[in-house]
Amino acid sequence: MDSIIFDVDGTLWDSTEIVAESWDEYLHSKEHMNITVTAERLMGLFGQPLPAIAAQLLPDKTESEQLRIIDACCQAEHEALLKTCAPLYEGLEETLKTLSEKYPLYIVSNCQAGYIEVFLKSSGLGKYFRGHLCFGDTGLEKHDTILKLMDTYHLKDTVYVGDTMGDFLSCQKAGIPFVFASYGFGNVPEPDYRISKPTDLVKLFA
Repeated sequence: MDSIIFDVDGTLWDSTEIVAESWDEYLHSKEHMNITVTAERLMGLFGQPLPAIAAQLLPDKTESEQLRIIDACCQAEHEALLKTCAPLYEGLEETLKTLSEKYPLYIVSNCQAGYIEVFLKSSGLGKYFRGHLCFGDTGLEKHDTILKLMDTYHLKDTVYVGDTMGDFLSCQKAGIPFVFASYGFGNVPEPDYRISKPTDLVKLFA
């Protein structure tokens, strides 16, 4: 194994509460929309590309309006997350420190451009990662974004750590093993590996 690739939401941190508050505030105060965004609702949406989230959250708007509004929500979200770091999963930094001494670590997410950078800056964990790529950078489906990152960094034998069925299916399409973070937002009945907390990765791979 020459590397480990991580998802962000539901795998490294849980930003749903802060994101929900920032979206809710923006939609009410700036767009004057009567929509309530909760952390629970976002848990069911996170992991999908932003246009898909926008379509489900704003079904009565045109596609261009959906994208305009969701982009503004994301700007509000970035500002909020830079002010207050979302909760990191227990033992995350010690896990990343230990793993990074043996493997190059990367991030691939379906998030918008800039979100991974916000995570790295807000959490202070940027020093442990060699690179990252997301849907906002590539416009590609997750498996293709994974393959693009692998090609960019010449990775041949990697694993992906994520928390949703979408992550699992993306790994199957990319032809790499999947480590299911069962503490996250989704459910994957038959993953290649399963962890119940980040520190389990040390037992698996360190």
